Amino acid sequence: MTNAHKPIIGVVGGIGSGKSVVAKMLSERGGHLILADELGHQALREPENRDRVIARWPSVRDAHGEIDRRELGHIVFADKGELRELESISFPWIGNQIRMELNMAQNHPNIAWVVLDAAIMLETGWNKVCDRIVYVDTPLTHRLQRVAQRGWTEEDLRKRELAQWPLAEKANFSDAVITNDGSLDDLRRQVAELRTRWELSAPIAFTESHG
Repeated sequence: MTNAHKPIIGVVGGIGSGKSVVAKMLSERGGHLILADELGHQALREPENRDRVIARWPSVRDAHGEIDRRELGHIVFADKGELRELESISFPWIGNQIRMELNMAQNHPNIAWVVLDAAIMLETGWNKVCDRIVYVDTPLTHRLQRVAQRGWTEEDLRKRELAQWPLAEKANFSDAVITNDGSLDDLRRQVAELRTRWELSAPIAFTESHG
């Protein structure tokens, strides 16, 4: 790592673990946050990708000609072959957007580090661009409560997690673990300690927010 290189921190964890909250905290006051899940949603709204998805799975087309993501999820998370088909459409676009954002961040004078929040970072190999990985450890009961707010059942969670690395492997692969089973203040304290340990601090006064 050269002095010019800005650290890239990856955030992983189980579905509903609170990865995005941790990632946002890590990126505050000088970092740039990249949300891969949000890019995944954008990928399905891109006309070329949208048309390819609807051509492959006509039943996911909603009344407005867009993709019903819930219906699409029911299809692809019930069949690994179908999931791979979807990934072949969306992943190239997502990967390209991540590379563009990383390049922008590395060259932006007001950004000191980057945080990449990607649910399937390890499965896709996007972790290879990261200098360090943090795992968010959250009890299943907490995660079930969170995904229920999305309208998911425990079976929905189970099917989706079968498409990802086991949680123990994610934790073992990581450089640090943050436990998200208490208050927001406790979570912020753990993140602050990690930021100090990894020297994630802005070297100058920032006039605009990037995280």
